[in-house]
Amino acid sequence: MCGITGWISYDTDLTTRRPTLEAMTRTMACRGPDAAGTWLDTHAALGHRRLAVIDIEGGKQPMAVEHGGRTLIVTTYSGEVYNYRELRKELAGLGHTFRTHSDTEVVLHAYLQWGEAFAERLNGMYAFALWDPRTEQLLLIRDRMGIKPLYYYPTSDGVLFGSEPKAILAHPSVRPAVDAEGLAELITFTKTPGHAVYKGMYEVRPGQTVRVGRGGITVKRYWALEAREHTDGLDATVAHIRELLDDIVARQLIADVPLCTLLSGGLDSSAITALAAGALAARGGGPVRSFAVDFTGYTENFTPDDLRGTPDGPYAHALAEHVRSEHRDIVLDTNALMDPGHRAAVLAARDLPNGFGDGDTSLYLLFKAVREQSTVALSGESADEVFGGYRWFHDPESVHADTFPWIAAGLAGRFAGGNATREALLDHGLLAKLDLRGYQDGRYREALAEVPYLDGDTGLQRRMREISYLHLTRFVQILLDRKDRASMAVGLEVRVPFCDHRLVEYVFNTPWSMKTFDGREKSLLRAATRDVLPDLVADRVKSPYPSTQDPHYNEALRTELKALAADRDAPVRPLLDSGAVTEATADGAAHDIRPAAELVLGMDAWLRTTGTALEP
Repeated sequence: MCGITGWISYDTDLTTRRPTLEAMTRTMACRGPDAAGTWLDTHAALGHRRLAVIDIEGGKQPMAVEHGGRTLIVTTYSGEVYNYRELRKELAGLGHTFRTHSDTEVVLHAYLQWGEAFAERLNGMYAFALWDPRTEQLLLIRDRMGIKPLYYYPTSDGVLFGSEPKAILAHPSVRPAVDAEGLAELITFTKTPGHAVYKGMYEVRPGQTVRVGRGGITVKRYWALEAREHTDGLDATVAHIRELLDDIVARQLIADVPLCTLLSGGLDSSAITALAAGALAARGGGPVRSFAVDFTGYTENFTPDDLRGTPDGPYAHALAEHVRSEHRDIVLDTNALMDPGHRAAVLAARDLPNGFGDGDTSLYLLFKAVREQSTVALSGESADEVFGGYRWFHDPESVHADTFPWIAAGLAGRFAGGNATREALLDHGLLAKLDLRGYQDGRYREALAEVPYLDGDTGLQRRMREISYLHLTRFVQILLDRKDRASMAVGLEVRVPFCDHRLVEYVFNTPWSMKTFDGREKSLLRAATRDVLPDLVADRVKSPYPSTQDPHYNEALRTELKALAADRDAPVRPLLDSGAVTEATADGAAHDIRPAAELVLGMDAWLRTTGTALEP
């Protein structure tokens, strides 16, 4: 998987700046615990931290192709190209020779053969930089769905880039700062493509290339969702989805290291685990290993709420027994969730305090435990965005609200186990200045303006195309970024089969009536995989990633918030509504402060540890 970083400067001899490059590269050590490498030329400096997954010995980076003693192309590369074997065979037929068995070398030769257009041939999750010494140009490329992150920071004479903001922030010329727009992006439950929150920094958009040369920076989209007529009937649609899933899972089981699945007992993760078990058995391997997260006493004391009607445990165990996986539950308690070291590690991984509170910490601890036994994990992430699984997809009020449907459904509070808004403890003057609702509305209008339609799209079909597009280009980015940061913080590669662009394109253009043909969520996925699932799991109602219900967790948050309120030097203090904080922390207070408290506590820790300047 790996972490990448680099520096292009047309006015500086970068061969003298190795210490700076090494400092930037060290920030990516968690993403690549197996090896480190750097490559420097007069105007280009590339750094790499490696998590070895394919061709353990031959895939070291940065990697270059040389001919006649001259470097033709060099890359620092993160991710996996799942069709690299087919590409390698095609390139070999065109006269290319290879010295390794890695997908990285295939990427280099594909660029030499097809130029920038080679990105359209890749199937996988990736974010990488290509430096061409012949033209002295840098090319940054990110996968179609944005599974792997990639940031860049234009400078007066070039650019800085990295898998995560921390790599760029390690450069001595960069001062971490967040302006009013960045704060609004941070606080609202939005994820604007290209927006990095930090002032002057950008994120390479999914399906985008960024070319850097002496003349400046050029941005280009090589992929975007398109509206296409769906001509298959229901049976053919279900069959094609199954064919795609079989192929996708088989491709994503390729690894030279231990591999497993993440299993919640929901339809998505259960389908991936069952298909993986079948694919491994067909090639004489297996059994598949599976892991689930749980909380102490969660199943026994579970209380249904607006989002979760059932605990995961019984369903995960039923699926594990059905496919005979080697299953393990990772059981967490409140002490682990509130542990300062764990929370600090999550904040360091995320770079920003914009997460899901205990949901982030539990995910990090789950991945940390999984990493003790596996290097690669397959996840059911993104099936809800692709197939229409969230409850607000099926709630007329949320669907027809004139905003992002997850905002209309109040997810920013309820996902974290409460109903309070995230900004409930922030200063009213600050909130008025940031105009969070206006910011959300502007971003919503931008997203709607991008939606592709067919001439026949009217009424509910037209609106559901919009809803699907919003999720596949905005909401999914929130979850993919969370998944990537938490997993790579412990050196675990998590693959997301449901983000294969072939599946995304096909289902996006399937009529909404067909996606809900049985009157339920994710009808097509259920029909395509029912034969490999027990009925108990196949018929389970959607339940999101779990959040602890332990009342001691809420009280621990309240205690920390009270201590923060008493600290006159707390950096977040100027941003707070002191009256709201006093009311929320009063003895016997019954206010639901969980999402708001988690945001405030996270912001304070972030400001303390990063020295970020706020310029609202």
